Amino acid sequence: MTRLPYELFIALRYLKAKKRHKAISLNTFISIGGVGLGVATLIATLAVMTGFSENLRDKILGTNAHVIVQNMRGGGVSDYMDIASKIEGLPHVVSAAPFIQNEAMLTSHLSTTGAIIRGIDPGLEGKVTDISKTVKLGDLKSLSTGLTKDGIQHPGIILGAELAKHLSVSAGDTINIVSPTGKIGPMGMIPKFRRFAVVGIFDSGMYEYDSKLAYISIADAQDFFSTGEVVSAIAVKVDNIFKAKEIARRIEFSLGPSFWARDWMEMNRNLFSALQLEKIVMFIILILIVLVAAFNIIGTLTMIVIEKSREIAILKAMGASRQGIMRIFIIQGIIIGIVGTVIGIPLGYAISLLIQNFYTLPADVYYISQIPVTTRVTDLLLVASSAIGISLLSTLYPSWQAAKLDPVEALRYE
Repeated sequence: MTRLPYELFIALRYLKAKKRHKAISLNTFISIGGVGLGVATLIATLAVMTGFSENLRDKILGTNAHVIVQNMRGGGVSDYMDIASKIEGLPHVVSAAPFIQNEAMLTSHLSTTGAIIRGIDPGLEGKVTDISKTVKLGDLKSLSTGLTKDGIQHPGIILGAELAKHLSVSAGDTINIVSPTGKIGPMGMIPKFRRFAVVGIFDSGMYEYDSKLAYISIADAQDFFSTGEVVSAIAVKVDNIFKAKEIARRIEFSLGPSFWARDWMEMNRNLFSALQLEKIVMFIILILIVLVAAFNIIGTLTMIVIEKSREIAILKAMGASRQGIMRIFIIQGIIIGIVGTVIGIPLGYAISLLIQNFYTLPADVYYISQIPVTTRVTDLLLVASSAIGISLLSTLYPSWQAAKLDPVEALRYE
């Protein structure tokens, strides 16, 4: 039969209080509970923040491409189909599609607002973004042959859900696109406008896109904005979004110094940096809960040292070293930390599931009805190691106090 090391045996024995010393056992349970609650709170909070971050990322990448390739010198990209084919031939590139982007005014019979007009190729856009999945009414193919409710044919346009609400239009209605840059007449610059038929409405879940973005065909955009056979940029989809920066550099090298490729993280750097900073700060704040539990551990072990001073003195008289005495109390603290962490991890995961499945949000305000939750293994390891590490540090002072105890003084009046 394998015998336990005496330090572990005594540490386990000291964690169990005798009937006349129930306070020590109660403090042990309080310390374990404090560590467990701290770990659970940290896991649930980090899971919610990670879920929101990934949900936001997915919505941004659903409307925008992973990499955008532009002409470094300005003036747009000519020979864009040949360039798109060349980009598609590079490793890890899934597809590429040209697009035109410009600003204009949209007017309906009831309202006027500014918008970003994006000219796309209906046959290629679905390969680089998820716009086809977000179109709730109509489809991309209708952009080339838009029909009104009266059967009159106009160029088609797809509006964001909030933009359509603001203009008070729906599928089959007509709106005007107005550009301030038109022909010069006797009275100066004459604004240019054209009537379009609303052939679809998309809902990306991002208010910024749904309230400002509208799609037309790339041919209509070239004609209306008088760009000729030129596009604003080329959208690229890659097979691994986390390697987008590396692939963007490879695209630049392949196309030469005249082209500039930006990945999705670079284009949304401020937003994702703010989210990451918020997550780090929240972790630092919530780790204070575990620190409170650490003070409970210090108090518990200090009480045990005072209560067990006679036993400690006897152990030292029998030949136990200072290091051995310290190990007894260090093991106690580590056991408290490990048990609290083991309890806290499933508790935190359960709280995360409850938040995700039973806590609802007003969809008209937040655009999501449920809180997204994502639990990462790296977050679990970080929380667990932090809790156990803090528990270990909290044992140093009580174990040092026990190790320096003089057995003669402790046994003098026994």
